[in-house]
Amino acid sequence: MTENAVADGDFDAFLDLANRLADAARPITLQYFRSGLEIIAKDDDSPVTIADRESERVMRDLINAAFPDHGIVGEEHGTERLDAEYVWVLDPIDGTQSFVTGKPLFGILIALMRAGQPVLGVMDMPFLDERWVGARGRPTTFKGEPVKTRACLSLEDAWIYSTSANMFTPENFPAFERLRLSSRQRTVYGAECQAYGLLACGWVDLVCEDTMGPYDYLPLVNIVEGAGGAITDWQGAPLGLNSGASVIAAGTPDLHAAAIAVLNA
Repeated sequence: MTENAVADGDFDAFLDLANRLADAARPITLQYFRSGLEIIAKDDDSPVTIADRESERVMRDLINAAFPDHGIVGEEHGTERLDAEYVWVLDPIDGTQSFVTGKPLFGILIALMRAGQPVLGVMDMPFLDERWVGARGRPTTFKGEPVKTRACLSLEDAWIYSTSANMFTPENFPAFERLRLSSRQRTVYGAECQAYGLLACGWVDLVCEDTMGPYDYLPLVNIVEGAGGAITDWQGAPLGLNSGASVIAAGTPDLHAAAIAVLNA
């Protein structure tokens, strides 16, 4: 299959590569998980490990072999050919803090951008043997089966997830608190990227987060949207490589709009 055929709307070759990237990274992360590996502090004091760096390097090598004209944005090894029409966005271990403390809720995140817009995303949870795949114009799948969000009709009834209350900046925390307190359900913390997959499967209604990078949220866009949900920044703008750090995802467009209104009240 030629790249031009894929560009005309057939994502099969790219989807195949995205799954192969996750397949290649998974055994590396599992090899180092709970192994007592060295934790390295990055410039922003966030942790990184040899598992992150080896996983990303393997994925980058596969991309360069299959589509050498494509760009790459990776959390650990920087950017290549950022001006390319197609750009892959890689987070080799999303949830590194969970990874280094032995908690199995960490994921491999992979996105493909075309002309600045996300067109496919993969979220793989290695330890749990779970994978979500989303592609523009196709239904989201979980373990190969289509999934759908559920219709929660009010914020009051919504189950809200967030990785941590500590991830919100002092400026944004009051807005999150307004959203959290708008529901009678107890907010659930600690799911990392898996929260967006739970939303796509219809088990969670809202995910609200802050201080994120494009490699954290771009792989999730097509997963959420392909299941019937909505995901944007807190102002309701589509997510791209230059979006801000605040993300809100909801199971329905109406619930998303209601959450946006509360966040910006």
